[in-house]
Amino acid sequence: MANFKIAETETFEKKIQSSQYKFLYKKIQHYIYPLLRENPYFGPNIKKLKGEYKEIYRFRIGDYRLFYTISEETVIIFILDIENRKDAYK
Repeated sequence: MANFKIAETETFEKKIQSSQYKFLYKKIQHYIYPLLRENPYFGPNIKKLKGEYKEIYRFRIGDYRLFYTISEETVIIFILDIENRKDAYK
């Protein structure tokens, strides 16, 4: 399987700068991105969403959820958003 590239959306970039999420960014860059580059489809913290969001995956980071989609044609993972679990599924 090819190594995926990671692309962050503007929504995610803005949110990760906020004080609520900033502390997670190093962990995301150094721990989660390498895992996703290897295999964004499966893992103990990875789940594919259902229903109208079936194209979206989520990665569990403690009480937070990182949401992303995968473009197989371009081999890119698009990091869409990060949310606290209590707000993530509203």
